[in-house]
Amino acid sequence: MKQSIKIAGTGLAVLLVLMAASCEKLDVVGADSAKSFDKVLRQIPQSVTPDEMNGGWSLTAPDGAARFIWSRNYAESPLHDVMLEFDAASFIAAGLDPERLPANFAFYEGMIMVGTKLGQETLRYSGEVTPLASYEQIVKLKRPTIGYHGALDHYGVNLGDGNLFEWAKDMATNDKDIVFVLNPDPFIAAGVDPARIEGWVFAKVTVDDANGKPVQVDKFLKPFDLL
Repeated sequence: MKQSIKIAGTGLAVLLVLMAASCEKLDVVGADSAKSFDKVLRQIPQSVTPDEMNGGWSLTAPDGAARFIWSRNYAESPLHDVMLEFDAASFIAAGLDPERLPANFAFYEGMIMVGTKLGQETLRYSGEVTPLASYEQIVKLKRPTIGYHGALDHYGVNLGDGNLFEWAKDMATNDKDIVFVLNPDPFIAAGVDPARIEGWVFAKVTVDDANGKPVQVDKFLKPFDLL
């Protein structure tokens, strides 16, 4: 009887390993997001640089007014592991009182930063530590952070509280190759008049709710066509 139980347990363990391997193969979003992100990085190599202050990498928008930053090592990140940093001038001109922003926002030297901490792990790399390799760590360790936005045919990194960085699945068929996305609610609550914002688009965006049903939500968008 004990031998039968042991055999059954071994069989279950093998099944779980096979299921895990199968799930990895079926993670099309995770794998394809890395491929398309790599294409974005290669398209604008001059805009992708190390960011020593935040312990990671920075992708700067073509207009220089916003950056997406992602960590090389969660154990060493001073604040966030994924974040957006952007020029505060247009928001202040539209009525923003920076002191009324929530605690997850930082305001300094004319810039605003918002992001989230993914973990405290010391990241291990099998090869060179590159911007793409650090993104692949997010896919590997923090997969729920990566999503697919069907309405725009984008992949994206969830920065928490409705803020995202997105990029086109296929730049050849999309006129919004990268998009900085902000939840406008905290800004409006801090005094911003959305109609007065310059350099960002205040728009309705279709997203899936918790039940997978499409709903429209307000967003501030800063899109760029890289081709």
